[in-house]
Amino acid sequence: MIKEDKELVRKIKELKKKRNAVILAHNYQLPEVQDIADFRGDSLELSRIAAKTDAKVIVFCGVYFMAETASILSPEKKVIMPDTSAGCPMANMMNADDLRKLKRKHPQSVAVGYVNTSAEVKAELDYCCTSTNAIAVVNALRDKKEIIFIPDKYLADYVSKKSGRKLISWHGFCPTHVKILPEDLKRKKKFHPKAKIMVHPECLSSVVALADVVLSTSQMGKYAKDNPAKEFIVGTESGLVYRLKQDNPDKEFYPASERAVCPNMKRTTQEKVLWALEELKDEVRVSDDIRKKARLAIERMLAIA
Repeated sequence: MIKEDKELVRKIKELKKKRNAVILAHNYQLPEVQDIADFRGDSLELSRIAAKTDAKVIVFCGVYFMAETASILSPEKKVIMPDTSAGCPMANMMNADDLRKLKRKHPQSVAVGYVNTSAEVKAELDYCCTSTNAIAVVNALRDKKEIIFIPDKYLADYVSKKSGRKLISWHGFCPTHVKILPEDLKRKKKFHPKAKIMVHPECLSSVVALADVVLSTSQMGKYAKDNPAKEFIVGTESGLVYRLKQDNPDKEFYPASERAVCPNMKRTTQEKVLWALEELKDEVRVSDDIRKKARLAIERMLAIA
């Protein structure tokens, strides 16, 4: 680490203590941001961890809906983002009005939504879900005639196949995960024949079909640690590879595609974290009305999974 970086990290640590802050970094963040985080993980996992701390300030290094989720679970804390322009294209593919229209079209349905949605969309849901527990949530709703599942059509397809339920899906998708193609996996497997292929369920169905396992980012971390294999092909945003290598120095990890980089996840830098702590902005706060409704959908999910 160069001298300037050490000084920057020192200032961040000093300010973090002064502000009674906790720094959260999603698994797709830049290595330099992961290095200064108190906790790394999936979006909901991080929000739940932060809610249990005595920190007064949450610095969320991720994308906007993640900071909103932290505000939903920790309304008494100040949630700030180093760069509020870091959005999620998939989350932005559906708004609350879109969901209301879909629900009116299917009045007998129950609405299940991926955590990768805005707070306003979550407030319209009956149940929230994550990539880890989506199948469990849908399986728990066997008595429901129709299930709306939004916004990711590829996660919906995966859950539908695993649960045996026909789902009413939306046309949303992750622009980063769809950059991973079947030929990418085949090429990587050719060079690393002993490697296990792990892919995220946001990937194309044709990519999911080639995987040894389909997992969330946190599940990938556990699988890589517990599996005796020494090589892994990682079918998700490339930022996860850094954490996997750190946690498993005796193993090798290969990104399925070098194109699978989320520009929004890379907007946050150490400098921006420092500025956020200095000025305690930009704050992300969800209104009480939206927060209470959205929290109910999350709590219903947690009661199941």
